[in-house]
Amino acid sequence: MALCVWGPKPVVRQPPARRAVCYKSRMTDPLSRRERQIMDILHRVGRATVGEVRAELEDPPTYSTVRALMTTLETKGHLRHTAEGKRYVYAPTEGQEAASRAALWRVVETFFAGSPARAALALVSDASLAPGEREALEAAIASARRDGR
Repeated sequence: MALCVWGPKPVVRQPPARRAVCYKSRMTDPLSRRERQIMDILHRVGRATVGEVRAELEDPPTYSTVRALMTTLETKGHLRHTAEGKRYVYAPTEGQEAASRAALWRVVETFFAGSPARAALALVSDASLAPGEREALEAAIASARRDGR
């Protein structure tokens, strides 16, 4: 609940209702386009300073803006930093595999009503599978059946 004062009397606002969703990750804050770009760079290079990240961005904003975005990502729990001399070096708090799974769960929840089966069917029906992928999918489904998932 937040107290907002915009006019002559305070207005109490309730936060919007959220559905309980497990994204299989502790970080569920949606990322802005720039935040996603920064995370993609850091997952690719492993660790970098603000200047190094800015140099990798297409049409980069100012140094201060990139620094603010990275501080926000750190506050959200996506990044951590270490001091190396006078500069901070940032790194993702989760590996790319965990971040990819969390992002995939957000897509499944958003576009496929939380149904992994609907997402998988959409992918399989719209794409040709590379050699061995069909067998890998069948093996994963069989394993899930055996495990009761």
